Amino acid sequence: GSLGSGNHYAEVQVVDAVYDEAAAAAMGLRLGGVCVMLHTGSRGLGHQVCTEAIESATAAMKLQGIEVVDRQLACCRIRSEEGRKYLSAMRCAANFAFVNRCIMAKAVRGAFATVFNRSAEELGLGLVYDVSHNIAKEEEHVVDGRVRRLLVHRKGATRAFCPGHPEVPQRYQAVGQPVLVGGSMGTCSYVLTGTLGAMNQTFGSTCHGAGRAMSRTRAVRELDAAKVLQDVEAMGCTTRVASRKLAAEEAPESYKDVSAVVDTCHSAGISRKCVRLRPVICIKG
Repeated sequence: GSLGSGNHYAEVQVVDAVYDEAAAAAMGLRLGGVCVMLHTGSRGLGHQVCTEAIESATAAMKLQGIEVVDRQLACCRIRSEEGRKYLSAMRCAANFAFVNRCIMAKAVRGAFATVFNRSAEELGLGLVYDVSHNIAKEEEHVVDGRVRRLLVHRKGATRAFCPGHPEVPQRYQAVGQPVLVGGSMGTCSYVLTGTLGAMNQTFGSTCHGAGRAMSRTRAVRELDAAKVLQDVEAMGCTTRVASRKLAAEEAPESYKDVSAVVDTCHSAGISRKCVRLRPVICIKG
């Protein structure tokens, strides 16, 4: 498996707050319990798919007279040749990412089994949930009173389907789809659940993370990497980072307050808080 850089990470976390006992129990999460959160994707394959799709869509836009304000917003019609090829390649990248996470999860289970001299099953290292984000998916939603099949493109957002939705696993039918919200290096993360409010307001979507407060370039220019790591250690989180530059890019100060973002989504009714996770070990690629 390949973790990669950016805000991707492997993190050992402790459940330090429970907001929804029923949902937490359905996920096997309890106060003081230990979890591992993996955040990574399709790596170079996904990057190449995106690069080639932007080139293809840019050429198609010229022929169709479509203009966008930013080249990275290049688009094409879903059922065009360019659209079909992109969706196929994107789905391949999503499958690659899923396998990548599976391989890393196996390595994590092996590491825990070695350290504690007990099997992963004895340690209770089962999967809570795995979900793709930054992806477009065909889904059915009610629009203007009728069911329509749509291509929902989530960027910086993730699915938050409500209790009883047919695409929510049976295990979570009563509580809604688990929503994994990662914090920045050294800050807490959250597990939320999907709501009917999300289905009605945001096509079954909520936040995926806090979002950046400053660009990576600005963070490297303004923040001292050594102090960032020192501050994170002082928070009680042991950190291993591939480079000092990455430490500055992914510093807590580089991101918005994840708790404020999660509280806003909870108040808006597009997701419901389940548990908060405090990091104790963070590995950045």
